Amino acid sequence: MSPSKQLIAEWPLSPSATLGSAVRAKGIEREVRARLPWAVRKHVKSETGRVALRLPKSEADAFDATSANISKTLEGVEALPVLPREVEDILTISSRERHKWLRDGRLQSIGTRTVKMRARSKSVTFHVFDPRHIEDVLDRDLATVWREEDVQEVAENRRRGAGKAALTRAGERPGKARVAENARDADNSPPGLKGWDAFEDEGLLR
Repeated sequence: MSPSKQLIAEWPLSPSATLGSAVRAKGIEREVRARLPWAVRKHVKSETGRVALRLPKSEADAFDATSANISKTLEGVEALPVLPREVEDILTISSRERHKWLRDGRLQSIGTRTVKMRARSKSVTFHVFDPRHIEDVLDRDLATVWREEDVQEVAENRRRGAGKAALTRAGERPGKARVAENARDADNSPPGLKGWDAFEDEGLLR
């Protein structure tokens, strides 16, 4: 449909809202759409730096109502909780790192959200995060710091493991040495001499 036949409204998305993430911008789009009637949801899209609504001019009433709804939803968009996939995209981290840093408290959850996924019989529950916390982690490049700490931790754990293994081997060695020594003693016993018993019976050793 040509622009001349459309009603168009746009709302800017600030960097503090998207945190520089296209995934986050898409999440904002889903949040906006979720609060709209089904008939108009497909007419709302997140674009570079903005959310846009486009409806035919024949739907002026729906356009006005939808515009008001979107404006209200976007009023507090900067405080919208950050979802797991958004965190990974914003911080450029893996899912494994997100789980690990969440467990040890470096990434701080503000609660959980449960949603029913399409084509799934069960609901899915996941942690969400304060956007200002994620912004702080991003600004201070803490992901790089934490990644380096994890490498050092792995190296230290390997060193300790190698030390324990060495102590274990050292603790086992004396017993094995005694067994080996006994075996050598048995091997060094006087060899059996052919006719020795008969030689002794003749009294030649008396």
